[in-house]
Amino acid sequence: MDVRHLTFELSVSPQITPADVPALKELGFRSIICNRPDGEAGDQPLFGEIENAAKECGMNIHYLPAESGKVTDEQGQEFGALLAISPKPVLAYCRTGMRSSTMWALAQAGRLPLAKIIEAAKSAGYDLTGVVRRIANGGRTPVEVAEAEHDIVIIGGGAAGIATASSLLSRVPDLDIAIIDPADVHYYQPGWTLVGGGAFNINNTVRTMGSLIPRGTHWIKAAVAAFEPDRNAVILEGCRVVRYKQLIVCPGLKLDWHAIEGLPETLGQNGVTSNYQYHLAPYTWELVRALRSGRALFTQPPMPIKCAGAPQKAMYLSSDHWRRTNVLDKIDVQFFNAGAALFGVADYVPALMEYVKAYDIQLKFQHTLTAIDGPARTATFIRTGADGSKETVKESFDMIHVVPPQKAPDFIRVSPLADSAGWVNIDPATMRHKAYANIHALGDAGNSPNAKTAAAARAQAPVVVHNVLAALGKMKGEARYNGYGSCPLTVERGKIVLAEFAYGGKLAPSFPKWLLDGTRPSRLAWLLKERILPPLYWEGMLKGREWMVKPELTDVGSSA
Repeated sequence: MDVRHLTFELSVSPQITPADVPALKELGFRSIICNRPDGEAGDQPLFGEIENAAKECGMNIHYLPAESGKVTDEQGQEFGALLAISPKPVLAYCRTGMRSSTMWALAQAGRLPLAKIIEAAKSAGYDLTGVVRRIANGGRTPVEVAEAEHDIVIIGGGAAGIATASSLLSRVPDLDIAIIDPADVHYYQPGWTLVGGGAFNINNTVRTMGSLIPRGTHWIKAAVAAFEPDRNAVILEGCRVVRYKQLIVCPGLKLDWHAIEGLPETLGQNGVTSNYQYHLAPYTWELVRALRSGRALFTQPPMPIKCAGAPQKAMYLSSDHWRRTNVLDKIDVQFFNAGAALFGVADYVPALMEYVKAYDIQLKFQHTLTAIDGPARTATFIRTGADGSKETVKESFDMIHVVPPQKAPDFIRVSPLADSAGWVNIDPATMRHKAYANIHALGDAGNSPNAKTAAAARAQAPVVVHNVLAALGKMKGEARYNGYGSCPLTVERGKIVLAEFAYGGKLAPSFPKWLLDGTRPSRLAWLLKERILPPLYWEGMLKGREWMVKPELTDVGSSA
C-alpha cells in the first residue's frame, strides 16, 4: 500500500485491494472513502469487494465516485460532508489518489489557506495546479472572472517592489505598472535594531503604503494566491486573475514564529523579545534598560535570514548599554548561533571578536533554538556536535532576544516558480527566472546566494529594471548583479563595522579605505547608518534614485 498523509485525520492512496483492508485497520484507520468508479480497469477490484472487507473489519466505508479529471464542485462539498461524519482517521482512494486529494482540497477551500492546501497535497505527491482557481474561489468553479492586465506586474510593495517601480518609471514614465500588495503600511525594517538599542524612534520607521506607491502605478490591494506562469497570470485571493507581460516577484520572506514551540504565546512578555517585529523592538529596549543582573540570551537561526548581522547587532548594543551603566559584569551574555561561525565573511570577524571579548560574551555555535517556556524562563536548543550527533540543551534566561527561522512566503513555496527549497529560482546575475524568461525576482524571496538585506535589494533593482525593459524592447544590453550586500554591524552606540561584500565573500567597499575602513569599527559608519541611510532609503531608493548602484552591462547599446 502507498498511504500518503494529507492531515492527521485524512490520508489518501492509489487503488487498494480487499486484502489491504485488514492492514489499514491495523494502521488505525476507521473509515474508507472510495472515489473511483467501478470498471475503470480490468484489474480493479469492485467497490462491493472492498465494502465487504471493510464491514468484516468493523470499518465505515462510503462510495463517492468521480470520473478522472472531472471532479465537480458538488463532489468536493459531499466529500467534506462525508469526512465530517466519518470516524477518524479516514483513508480515501482512487486510481492514483489524485481525485481524492482534489475533493479534499475543494472541501477545505475557505477553511484552510490556499497555500497550506497546495503544500499538503504537494508533500503527498499530488500537484493541484489545475484546480488552484477553484480552491481560491471557495471550492467552486469560477463562472465569471474579472480580469486585469498590465505590462508589468510587481508582487510586493516592500523596499524591492517600490524601488523597482520607481526606477522603471524614472526611465519610461508612461509604463503600465501594477503593484500587488495587501498591506496598509510600509516599514523601514533596518531601523528596528537601533530602536531596540534605544538609538532610534520607532515612529520614524513606518509610513503609509499609499504615500509611497509611485504616481501612475496601479495599486492592487490584495493577496496573491497562486501563479500560472504558462498563462502569464497571477491568481489573487477570491480568484481574481491579473495578467502580465513581465512579472517581477519581490514579496519578501516569511518569519516562521511557529517553528519554535511556545514562542508565539510568549513573545512580548516573560522577557522574550525580537527586533524582527515592529511592536517588539521597543520592548527589547525596555528589557535592556530594566536588566541589572542575570542572564541574557541572543539567538540566530539557520540561514538564510534577512540581515544576517541583525541577531548580533542586538547583542552588541545591549551589552554596550550594560557596560555604560556599569552592570555588564553582573550579566551573563550568551550568543546561541545555529551556524558554525560568527559572521559569514571572514575579514570582518577579527573586529567583531574584539567586542565579543570586551563584552565577555559566550559564543555557543551549532545551537538551534527549538522551544521556549516563557513563564519558566527556559529555552531549549538542539546542539549539533562535530560528528553530527545531536543533543538537547536547556538554558534559563532573564531576557532572550529571538530571531525566528525564515523561509519564502507560502504562496511562493508551493508555486511553479520555486526551487526545491521553496525560493524563487533565478539566475544570480540577471535575476531572471531560470524557466520563465518574462519573470524576474529580487529581494529576499529569490534564491540568489547574496545576503538578504535592503542594500542588496537596492543594488538588484536597477539590474531587474534594465533587463525587464530590455525584454520589452525599450533598452538594449543585459544588466548583471554582482551579489553586493551590506550589513552595518552596530558594535557599540556610536561605532559600526560596515560589512560590504559581493558573491563569494569578496569585499566590495563603497568608500576608499583611507576614508572608511569597513573591517574596523568606525564613527563615520555609525553616522552613515543613523543619519544618512534613513533619508537615502525614503527619498533615494524608494524614489528610484540609483545613487552608487549603477549595474554592470554587457552588449550595451542605446535605448530604444
